[in-house]
Amino acid sequence: MRLGLIGLGRIGAFHAETLTGLPVVDSLVVTDAVPAVTRQVADRVGAQAVDSPDALLAAGVDGVVIAAATDAHSALILAAVDAGLPVFCEKPVAGSAAEAVQVLHHVADTGVEVHIGYPRRFDAGFAAARATVLSGELGWLHTVRSTTLDPAPPPPAYVAVSGGIFRDCAVHDYDAIRWVTGREVVEVYATGSNRGDDYFTDAGDVDTAATVLTLDDDTLALVSNTRYNPRGHDVRLELHGSKDSIAVGLDDRLPLRSVEPGATFPAGQPYDFFMDRFHDAFRAELEAFTEVVAGRRPSPCTIADALETGWVAEACTRSLQQHRPVRIDEVRA
Repeated sequence: MRLGLIGLGRIGAFHAETLTGLPVVDSLVVTDAVPAVTRQVADRVGAQAVDSPDALLAAGVDGVVIAAATDAHSALILAAVDAGLPVFCEKPVAGSAAEAVQVLHHVADTGVEVHIGYPRRFDAGFAAARATVLSGELGWLHTVRSTTLDPAPPPPAYVAVSGGIFRDCAVHDYDAIRWVTGREVVEVYATGSNRGDDYFTDAGDVDTAATVLTLDDDTLALVSNTRYNPRGHDVRLELHGSKDSIAVGLDDRLPLRSVEPGATFPAGQPYDFFMDRFHDAFRAELEAFTEVVAGRRPSPCTIADALETGWVAEACTRSLQQHRPVRIDEVRA
């Protein structure tokens, strides 16, 4: 299988290493907006370098992985789909929900598979949690707690174009909650604060956020996010039901220090960053995409799936700005 990779920044370069390590991938074609980066990554992983997305699409690839900047996602998805090529694209689908809806409608008419990247769907712990919920072992859920705490803030230039903490960071929690529980979010209330660098305030963003989600069966989900968690990258999910409770992320690398007398857990080296925490999940996600390209499975996370999660992030952004609960139907309209 011959794949193309567009965008070779932090996550793109990581994907280049992963893709060249998959037995099913015979060759990789790469490109980036910065020619020197294209050459550097191509030399490191043994890929073919081309000077533009158009050249990549014309290079005889069987599928395309998009890891470029967010504002390029929609155009690149459409270009690949119009070329008849299955697409894996990092979230989000587009820079706005309205634009994502346009992409959804365009792609629906083509029959080409598009897989949007939400790696927690491919993490062993999150998959086990989903299976446990679906089995009925927990009874009915009453409370879900989801956490994403970054060890250090991203640079100002990234924050300025990120869309805000809900669209950029918490959206992974929202997708995980929807996927694991099998329920949809109907209403949100979000709040946030800034106690760190001024550039978050300058960008109209917050560096720490909390969200209450009401699901369509009245389960309550509590989401916590921050850009300042120097102990490490902390991603957890708790599900509390009428019969039992379970958690994802409670292993020896949990970046949390117990002050209970005699406590020895967690005892391992804390997770350093998301590529560390979800290394195996990213590989499994790209392996799944190769199955999509081969026609052996449909997209495991469609544009429609990603759009539903995107509506939640949009509602949370509005809730923060207007200091009130916001229903998903309101932003969807």
